[in-house]
Amino acid sequence: MDRRSFLKNSAFGGAAAATTALAAPAYAQGNRTLTMVTTWPRGLAGVWDSVERVANSITAATDGQVTVEAKAAGELVGALEVFDAVTAGQADMYHGADYYFVGQHPAWAYFTAVPFGMTAPEMMTWYYGQDGMALHHELGEVFGLKSFIAGQTGAQGGGWFRNPVASADDFKGLKFRMPGLGGEALSKLGASVQVLPGGEIYQALSTGALDATEWIGPWSDEKLGLQEVCNYYYPAGFHEPGAALSTAVNLEVFNSLTPSQQKAIELACADAHQANYAQFIANNGPALERLKSGGTQIQEFSDDIWNAFGNASVELLDSYTSDDLFKKVHDSAQASMRASGGWLSVSDSAYAQQRNRVLASM
Repeated sequence: MDRRSFLKNSAFGGAAAATTALAAPAYAQGNRTLTMVTTWPRGLAGVWDSVERVANSITAATDGQVTVEAKAAGELVGALEVFDAVTAGQADMYHGADYYFVGQHPAWAYFTAVPFGMTAPEMMTWYYGQDGMALHHELGEVFGLKSFIAGQTGAQGGGWFRNPVASADDFKGLKFRMPGLGGEALSKLGASVQVLPGGEIYQALSTGALDATEWIGPWSDEKLGLQEVCNYYYPAGFHEPGAALSTAVNLEVFNSLTPSQQKAIELACADAHQANYAQFIANNGPALERLKSGGTQIQEFSDDIWNAFGNASVELLDSYTSDDLFKKVHDSAQASMRASGGWLSVSDSAYAQQRNRVLASM
């Protein structure tokens, strides 16, 4: 179905939407247990921690009136089936990375990360200080969801490779795991891009089904064992400069909760977002040193490769702006990024460079 036609016929228009808006809310009584399906294997470093924090915080904030039963990928539905499960009412909520669902609508990518997009502080500025959250809700409600960001990995690594890459031509035919719009941009360089859940990456590399992959960062990647199957690691990547995770609740379920319970979900997600960011940053540095000590070769992409990444990314994002909702989200995010990035480049970034230079000389 054409996306623009779909949006015009969505719940935003028509008499049915107006009638629903005027109806008196009917709140479910008694204690509730909500089933949360996830895109993550149980216990996966960082991302599963965010699942548990969201679930535990909702229970604590509601004094046990709402509890969340978290299901790992494959326990109820497959990792990439959680969106459909929640929109269909087979599960109450999901936790995952919204860019897995760009096949539903490409604007979902902005609520995880887009290539050459926002860093984590820029994402937080847009989401909490401007209209990012409202746009997340607007997009989610088209699909019968109430969506919140609920985790943050920070900048993700450029990837793990069996062999180093010296130029953009080295990506031609490379079997590379990368989801979201970053993967679509990489395919423009000739890569054979695959979308696999985290739990399947190690096996795919071990068997040769993949030549290279990105996952998250040194800590999570080390826990996944990627250093055992690839020798070359590129810490800086173009595709996820500040990747948010999300929780989405089936909209009918969300509307059946009391206002205080709804607020508890919103605040639990915000809490998990900031706590998860701190967790990743705290663990990535020590993990990177362990990887170096273990023999991992740390590499940097050449300027030629970075230029190719940039050209492919801009071309890709521009290709989607004919969709009204994508353009609305895209323009908002880009404007926010330009504004906050302009300040951060002359404040935080300049300070960090000078601090590191001075301390290194002492």
